[in-house]
Amino acid sequence: MAAKIKTSTRKINIAVAGLGFMGVTHLRAYQQLRNARIVAVCDAVRLPVNGVLAGVKGNIQNSADIQLGAGVKAYREFSELLADRDVDVVDICTPTALHSAQVIAALNTGKHVLCEKPLAQAVADSRKILKVAAASDKFLMPAMCMRFWPGWSLLKKIVSEKTYGEVRAANFRRVTAKPAWGNAGSHVGGALLDLHIHDTDFVNFLFGRPAAVYSTGVTDAAGAVDHVVTQYLYPHGPTIHAEGSWLLHSGFNMSFTLHCEGATLDFDLARGGAALRLEVAGKQAQSVKLEAGDGYSEEIRYFVDCVARGERPTMVTPQDGVTALEICAAEEKSVRTGAMVKM
Repeated sequence: MAAKIKTSTRKINIAVAGLGFMGVTHLRAYQQLRNARIVAVCDAVRLPVNGVLAGVKGNIQNSADIQLGAGVKAYREFSELLADRDVDVVDICTPTALHSAQVIAALNTGKHVLCEKPLAQAVADSRKILKVAAASDKFLMPAMCMRFWPGWSLLKKIVSEKTYGEVRAANFRRVTAKPAWGNAGSHVGGALLDLHIHDTDFVNFLFGRPAAVYSTGVTDAAGAVDHVVTQYLYPHGPTIHAEGSWLLHSGFNMSFTLHCEGATLDFDLARGGAALRLEVAGKQAQSVKLEAGDGYSEEIRYFVDCVARGERPTMVTPQDGVTALEICAAEEKSVRTGAMVKM
């Protein structure tokens, strides 16, 4: 399971920058926490009206209007948000191209930062962030929600403790329709950085940094990778691959299959409440009851508790965000060259 720490009752003042589907999802999660207080929001175009922010559609669910209340401040400029002394945490849900500059500015202004994936669009920029974070007494956590997702988070313990023996093979799959902003005509990272990076990070979380990757894929007119299948190479280790795609014509799904010496665990979001199935050698397959909620809510709960208690997050670190981006960059190079790329 994801790491649990005792909730502090100290209220943490939150500001969310970027009010698309992910920003709204984060706002809803903060509203469920007794130790979080939303004090401000920021978006260049979309702001609440009379304390009400209109809902948006995402790949997991549709969001109804969200009631923020009249006391929440609204900014169009990120610099104005950073100047607000009431803000303890800046939650960055803006477009990827803005992440690097905004994360660095927020840390340098003395704010704790939760940043949606990817940490930056370019590896070099993510490394700059890493240096700033290392020199800061404030916390930075990349929002890698799959490490906290019910049905996924328990795999870390199973793999580490060899509950069912050694892992022999695993595959991960995340597919959806291309989002509207993905048709903007510019190279914004495509499905590789918007979607597939979740599974790349999760592979690294479970098995460590691969020695090399071999990827094939499909690129759009702007050169972004909209479909990728990657083999993560571990010498003398398990066979691991993952697929990520924006080519689905409608809907969304994510799944994994983990084959151990003594059992197979299979997750398919399409099965709803019976998403996770466990088949132990010699026994009948059974559904595993999962905790309620989702990875977004759990990662936010974890981060706010870390800030409230003054304990630096360990479930996801700034280095994890950099590593995920480095592996994705190797995957992109492999797609473009047709060759295996060593890490």
